[in-house]
Amino acid sequence: MLLLSIILYLVLTILVGVWAARKVKTLDDYMLAGRSLPLTLSSTAMFATWFGSETVFGASSQFLEGVLYSVIEDPFGAALCLVLFGVFFVRKLYNLNLLTLGDFFRKRFGKHAELTASIFLGPPYLGYIAAQLVAMGLIMNVVTGMAVWEGIVISAVVVTIYTYIGGMWAITITDFIQTIIIIGGLLVLAVVMGVKAGGVGNVLAQAPAGTFRFFPPADFREIVGWLAAWAVLGLGSIPSQDVFQRSMSSNSATTAVRSCFIAAAMYLTIAMLPLFISLCTKYLYPGQLQGDTQLALPNMVLQHTTLPVQILFFGSLLSAIMSTTSSVILAPAAIVSENLVKPLSGNRLTNKQVLMVTRISILIFSALATVMACMRSNIYELVGESSILSLVSLFAPLTFGLYWKRSSKIGAMSSMVVGMVSWIIFEASETEWPSLVPATLLSIATMVAGSLIWPDKGKNDDKD
Repeated sequence: MLLLSIILYLVLTILVGVWAARKVKTLDDYMLAGRSLPLTLSSTAMFATWFGSETVFGASSQFLEGVLYSVIEDPFGAALCLVLFGVFFVRKLYNLNLLTLGDFFRKRFGKHAELTASIFLGPPYLGYIAAQLVAMGLIMNVVTGMAVWEGIVISAVVVTIYTYIGGMWAITITDFIQTIIIIGGLLVLAVVMGVKAGGVGNVLAQAPAGTFRFFPPADFREIVGWLAAWAVLGLGSIPSQDVFQRSMSSNSATTAVRSCFIAAAMYLTIAMLPLFISLCTKYLYPGQLQGDTQLALPNMVLQHTTLPVQILFFGSLLSAIMSTTSSVILAPAAIVSENLVKPLSGNRLTNKQVLMVTRISILIFSALATVMACMRSNIYELVGESSILSLVSLFAPLTFGLYWKRSSKIGAMSSMVVGMVSWIIFEASETEWPSLVPATLLSIATMVAGSLIWPDKGKNDDKD
């Protein structure tokens, strides 16, 4: 019955995508849902983009192995990103009427910066997509017993189909449905587990000492590591196409700003449920923590709850992961078609042809991420690495480009390259400090120095 419910849910999702495809008439419809989303759809879309495998599987696993301090990156850093994006970035970007984040770099710094930024925008998504596919593969493995890689392939096919067909419209409508299922499923399971464990107070009281430690010890190295954890998603996901795409799909700048704040509040609130459920699991069924802790929650639900609860839980899991996967497949595909293929073709492609390139790119990214997912299995690491790449290369040029008039195209391109190269060097040297810290600082310093040494001689345009 559980397997049948999952199959029916996957089929229904595809049908929703087919239905949503009727709204796609233009490239703008496909990439940004025609910039027409009201506050409700915009907020749930933004929430669903973030609430994925790293929140349910990754964060709960990290929490079980460590303390609250261990999950600063997600959910706390992720919620911080939405707040910062809403306060400092959304309105400025929305008023520029852009199709992709790569368009900003072209408009602000010229074509060469657009191409450079796009090269750094696209590849990081492979790890993020792979993380979601790993999670769906784990679910299929727990429920059916099939190999994880088989579950990954099946899941990739389903998500790719409805994203390919309906674009942002399909993603947005399925996100709304999936958000309701996510919240309902996790709330029911949290209540069931809390009652079994003797109430919330008892669960919290029985938690091991130090479980809720949030701040680092008074040690400089620990403090730097703590701040770096906040920065991974808190700053690293600001220059990302998926967040940009969701906010730019709103029907106004005000709606876009408000949806960021609502999504941040929803995210931080709902993300506490998997952590609480994992505490209940630790208290009631400590034997479930043996082996891969990423499987602790699904295994516990399968072995110790009733069928209705199982259906709700796995339905909410699939909803969370599929909503995130669809958006992060579309995001890099939009960058490739709009900011790489189209400019390299001399801007001779029609909107219809760009739309076809976008759909082909969806297939390519999905295939590459599927291969990566079959080779790696740590969800939290895959997500973190993808955000770090954006942080060290794109955060400085985007922020300074919006707020510092003297920012130059040479400064921006140098900042991207230096940040990425320095991160690779620090990673290879296995420094005792988080590699993203010196790499990000070097990216910022290069942005400032490059802009002062090589200022733009005239206004940037598409002719440079």
